[in-house]
Amino acid sequence: MKIAVLGGTGLIGSQVVRILRAGGHEAVPHSQSTGVDLLTGQGLPEALRDADVVVNLTNSPTFDDASPAFFQTTMDNLLTAAERAGVGHAVVLSIVGVDQVPDLAYYRAKVLQEDLLKASKVPYSIVRATQFFEFIDAVISWTADENGVRLPRTPVQPMAAADVAQAVADVTVGSPLRGVRNVAGPEVFGLDELGRITLAAHGDPRTVTTDDSAGMFAAAPGDALIAKEDAVLAPTSYRQWLAR
Repeated sequence: MKIAVLGGTGLIGSQVVRILRAGGHEAVPHSQSTGVDLLTGQGLPEALRDADVVVNLTNSPTFDDASPAFFQTTMDNLLTAAERAGVGHAVVLSIVGVDQVPDLAYYRAKVLQEDLLKASKVPYSIVRATQFFEFIDAVISWTADENGVRLPRTPVQPMAAADVAQAVADVTVGSPLRGVRNVAGPEVFGLDELGRITLAAHGDPRTVTTDDSAGMFAAAPGDALIAKEDAVLAPTSYRQWLAR
């Protein structure tokens, strides 16, 4: 198959391209650096010409109230171009529990992205993944200072980016789901517990204080970010990933 991977030079996209090529597919990475701009539509017709599948892994540059406009514009441009090109399958990466956290503008924006895809004429699949191991350090930094870190007890079930990429690739080469596949890591942690494990692994002596009002993920109610029973569980544990 010929597969256009938008955001194909990023953390997930570059790995998806590599997996698809190893499977014998013609996977072509596209991004602003290759002349394709989803915000303006520049380069899209050429990127989707003769493509059997398009995978959208592009992301909003911010997590704030500007993110809905980003996803509205980029999805409108993508879906219009995909319909004109006769693309038979569109795949989007989203977030487990995204529709259960309305207090976060970015999560509302991702729900909008999903809804636009579902309403289009293009057969589709949505892969919802939990938070990536690779972003845990950034999450800790949001509420950290030189003395310590404040984190909520919000339950999370993170996974390795490599496992996310594999899940996206698996869906990409299959028939359109016309629905959602949830994927998650093999373990559930409180975010404060995850912070302590991470600091210890880095030899960081700072203390993690449990603060259920700290950081973006404090807005996630209950088990919103935990995968449900239908989820595909990834093989890599957090401690395995830390020891790599």
